Amino acid sequence: MIYLKDKQEYMLKIIRDFIKAAELAGIQISNSQISIRELGCPHKPNSLPKNKMGIYIFCFDKKYLKIGKAGPKSGARFLSQHYSSYSSKSNLAKSILNDSEMNVYKVNSENIGDWIKNNITRTDILIDESLGVFTLNYLESFLHCKLNPKYEGFGGQIKKS
Repeated sequence: MIYLKDKQEYMLKIIRDFIKAAELAGIQISNSQISIRELGCPHKPNSLPKNKMGIYIFCFDKKYLKIGKAGPKSGARFLSQHYSSYSSKSNLAKSILNDSEMNVYKVNSENIGDWIKNNITRTDILIDESLGVFTLNYLESFLHCKLNPKYEGFGGQIKKS
């Protein structure tokens, strides 16, 4: 079992690795421009702070499910869209409801939002808006490669049969 302290240390290591990779790409990131906000489980989503962009990471049963990004003008994407299957074209709620392996948890479109908040760990990585959208995109891609989330990419987006 991964304890919160171990998970925080693991995320800090990933961020240090990302900063090194960003340097190779010519991007300078100071420690004050990037932070980890561990919401845990259960969790309550928080708004994206002013002048920040963010990456959200959802994890369940030691498996990463979804990693996404939100720019400074994407508040709804960051705060609420992943908790309702009706809120957007692609979101965590819809992926879970379309995944037959998750049927055992008796989730449906009415209870999925509360189920996610009560059963899935969320971690937010916040970066300064001044780093730009390319850095945000790079961080999201870096995390996809490192963590291999289930509901990302063409093969990972579960479709209803």
